[in-house]
Amino acid sequence: MGFKEYSFQDLLSNIVDNRGKTCPVTDSGIPLIATNCIKNDSLYPVYEKIRFVYDETYQNWFRGHPEPEDIIFVCKGSPGRVAWTQNPVPFCIAQDMVSIRANKDLVLPKYLFALLRSPKTQKKIEDMHVGSLIPHFKKGDFKNLYLNIIEDKVIQQKIGDIYFSFCEKIESNRQINQTLEAMAQAIFKSWFVDFEPVKAKIAVLENGGTEDDANLAAMQAISGKTADQLATLKTQHLDQYQQLHHTASLFPTAMQTTELGEIPAGWQVKSLDAVAHYQNGLALQKFRPEDENDFLPVVKIAQLKKGFTDGEEKASPNINPSCIIDDGDVIFSWSGSLVVDIWCGGKAALNQHLFKVTSEDYPKWFYYYFTKHHLDEFQRIAQAKAVTMGHIKREHLKQALCAVPANDLIRNLGIRIQSQLDKAIASRLENRTLTELRDTLLPKLLSGELQISTKDAR
Repeated sequence: MGFKEYSFQDLLSNIVDNRGKTCPVTDSGIPLIATNCIKNDSLYPVYEKIRFVYDETYQNWFRGHPEPEDIIFVCKGSPGRVAWTQNPVPFCIAQDMVSIRANKDLVLPKYLFALLRSPKTQKKIEDMHVGSLIPHFKKGDFKNLYLNIIEDKVIQQKIGDIYFSFCEKIESNRQINQTLEAMAQAIFKSWFVDFEPVKAKIAVLENGGTEDDANLAAMQAISGKTADQLATLKTQHLDQYQQLHHTASLFPTAMQTTELGEIPAGWQVKSLDAVAHYQNGLALQKFRPEDENDFLPVVKIAQLKKGFTDGEEKASPNINPSCIIDDGDVIFSWSGSLVVDIWCGGKAALNQHLFKVTSEDYPKWFYYYFTKHHLDEFQRIAQAKAVTMGHIKREHLKQALCAVPANDLIRNLGIRIQSQLDKAIASRLENRTLTELRDTLLPKLLSGELQISTKDAR
């Protein structure tokens, strides 16, 4: 297998560069992605806190436009981060980033993308950063970055395809996970916050309908189906219809006045800290491992937001078991960036400023989604009192109220929500395995340590 070294600039046929200043933006129009949208754990740009530009601005302001198979390359802030462009390209790019196009006479686009994502190339770019506060890697420095590439285009294609197959599966799983999570959260809000099935029943009964009519209205509220669609479901999938009817029948037909406001009759009002136990983590700098080969990775707020440990800090495995977390645990950062998530990054030690959330009385989905339900208010409280790092106190958990049905009703109603949540967790765990395998294989493929057969491709 032959290798040859080229400058990064020589490997490019075109560079789309925006002007070095912010263009006029609007609240709608063509998405304008910025550097925060480019993440090395996502194949495509992430539409996060994006702005927009009018079509006229797009046509007149920009020097060029990204094309399919271009690579978005970040030059400032987090230099070296890259993302792939879809077909068609639905966005334009802001300053501090460029869209680069592979010189196909030398390198294939997917192979170049994999090469740029490799730890070796990322380290080279990091070593060439300038600027201590805001690192940047100038377009003029492209000629000084040298990359060793495999000359055989067939091998390039295979390496690019292998890397992409992993990335696309991970991206697909992420989208499935987001859909499942959104569905479960929407169901929870409808049933336990907005009480839509109960209100549907009450409306029917107040208009002189029967109990069967009320149940049918609740079934429509639960499933989003019309009466005609439910009739078809009854004919074609009786078991599903009966399960839906059973779920609808569990909701009461009246409301009661409480300190939380109007909630379903027979339900109780409980504080969040009565629904679940919020175990704070430890100041783990006091619990360093005695044996460098026997340790737990530390999870702080940054690791929770990323979804995985980075090995930057290690703790003794002999800490309080209540401060050890594992896959499937609900974690809530109550200081700084307030986030609630289900941890899927493996066994780890929980640092202070994060809660491990558990309950002996209620299922995971119940306290997870109720904690998420109150998150906006918690974030408001933290922001209002922020000096250096906003936070909430335990008293705020006590002030956060929840409408709680009887346990047998929770068990029956939770089957659907729990199923969605379990699938989402399984998808995330699969992504962790795929990511680890992809990132282990890539350096071996690029270095030639792992040989690829080219017989089938010639």
